[in-house]
Amino acid sequence: MTRASEPVEPTRARRRDADRNHGRLLAAARAVLGEIGADASVEQIAERAGVGVGTVYRHFPNKEALIDELVRAVAAEVDAAMADALSDDDGTGLERFLRALGAIFLSHHRYAQLVLRGAQDEQSAQRVRNRLARLVRNAVNAGTVSPDVKLGDVMLLVWSLENIAVRTGSVSADAWQRHLDIHLAGLRSGTPLSTHPALTNPQVAQIRRAESPRGR
Repeated sequence: MTRASEPVEPTRARRRDADRNHGRLLAAARAVLGEIGADASVEQIAERAGVGVGTVYRHFPNKEALIDELVRAVAAEVDAAMADALSDDDGTGLERFLRALGAIFLSHHRYAQLVLRGAQDEQSAQRVRNRLARLVRNAVNAGTVSPDVKLGDVMLLVWSLENIAVRTGSVSADAWQRHLDIHLAGLRSGTPLSTHPALTNPQVAQIRRAESPRGR
């Protein structure tokens, strides 16, 4: 081994250690926030990860940066669930996505105000709505939901799932599932769903912008 190549292996080892600590910190943050909620401290997260507080700050300059990383992780979970739901067009994808989304909401219910309402620009939010609209069209075309079902109806259902998971998650892990079962039964009905109009896409976007400074 030449002198020039001697530092390579220690550098790689340090990088592997840093990657392990990064993953350990994210896992610890999810666990501690899931138990304590949004008031969990950096010290508690470091203790759960088995590292010093200094290690936390070497990876994340503050708690907000750690939360932002969790936001990205949750977004990746939602994206994976959406990709799975869109993998075929037999009309079952909409229900699969809603059930996966409800489970994600439940897993983060103690700190939803930090993660589930994470920053997302309007272009990204519109992309999610466009993909959800594809799921709705697939379900309508396959006859698994009523032809009356619109994207606005499903967006209201998504928001209600989040609120129910947040409000009931500490008491019942099944409340959101019953709520979804009841609404899916209604969406499958062959009769007209309502004489009132569904929310339009511009209205959904307006609600999202007004709901929180960080958006949804």
